[in-house]
Amino acid sequence: MSVEELKEQHVAATANVDALRERLKQTRLHLLDTDVARHAKSHGRTSISLGPTDLVCCRTLQGHAGKVYSLDWTPEKNRIVSASQDGRLIVWNALTSQKTHAIKLPCAWVMTCAFSPNGQSVACGGLDNLCSTFNLNSSVDKDGNLPISKLLSGHKGYVSSCQYVPNEDAHLITSSGDQTCVLWDVTTGQRVSVFGGEFPSGHTADVLSVSINASDPSIFVSGSCDTTARLWDSRKGTRAVRTYHGHKGDVNTVKFFPDGQRFGTGSDDGTCRLFDVRTGHELQVYHQQHNDDSIPAVTSIAFSISGRLLFVGYSNGDCYVWDTLLAKVVLNLGSLQNSHNGRISCLGLSADGSALCTGSWDRDLKIWAFGGHRRAI
Repeated sequence: MSVEELKEQHVAATANVDALRERLKQTRLHLLDTDVARHAKSHGRTSISLGPTDLVCCRTLQGHAGKVYSLDWTPEKNRIVSASQDGRLIVWNALTSQKTHAIKLPCAWVMTCAFSPNGQSVACGGLDNLCSTFNLNSSVDKDGNLPISKLLSGHKGYVSSCQYVPNEDAHLITSSGDQTCVLWDVTTGQRVSVFGGEFPSGHTADVLSVSINASDPSIFVSGSCDTTARLWDSRKGTRAVRTYHGHKGDVNTVKFFPDGQRFGTGSDDGTCRLFDVRTGHELQVYHQQHNDDSIPAVTSIAFSISGRLLFVGYSNGDCYVWDTLLAKVVLNLGSLQNSHNGRISCLGLSADGSALCTGSWDRDLKIWAFGGHRRAI
């Protein structure tokens, strides 16, 4: 068979695959005859009402000298770790606003941080392609710095996100600009599994975020610059179980819904989307119309404990609180008193759901406390 004949066969096969993909898309759209909001409205559901005094900024955590890029709460709810462009991790007491640790990092270009499930260690990663862990109970060195407990080396690109496996202090998952995710054994510093990379089912661009299913820690989802989110099961090898399409820009953030059967995504295209893990269907799009042509990117998302509220940080400094059932914005923290003056880069909810923390390029973190609607969320 000649080269020309092989090329013709390749073109024909590609066209056939594209046609089948389009047929599959249309079939799914036909089956998905409604979304969550239309279904809820048809059953007479009404939106949650939040006023400017129902969620207020009760504390501002100041201490970073650079843009805040990432934050995470401890499971016991009262401590926060934050990572900043100033090259430091700071551990805060959220109740008193006091700093308990200020960890100087070997690489200032940190992009992510996370607490271990027992709250005794923190992990971080960034442009040095490494994930570093620190034991908060370790003694400081002669210069007053906390030494690195374990250095996880193996990625060929920047580390964009890290998360400890729930209830397992010995394992964490990282995502990277090398188009892969990695499951690590923190005790040995070795890679347990690499997800993606040379496999066709993997991401085809930088992976920006991961979220692990708390109900089934062997399941996690990732978001990428290839505009897709992918579902992985560490028990079934290192190939993606399912790919989720819909976004038209980089998927910057992913987060599992509290029940573990759905997950949310946020993208540069300015939308958040809710996907069903089992069917692969897109259940809802959360998008706010703007008066001008600018579309702020979604940088971070978090669900309330019940899943009724979705907190979304945007590149223009807005922080919307969405009613997930009705797809309606019920509050914009960016319009409240003591709001941030810059891009919202990260946010997270405390373990008991009673407080929200937001981090910004204005160098501050803010803790928002709930009022009378605590039960509703």
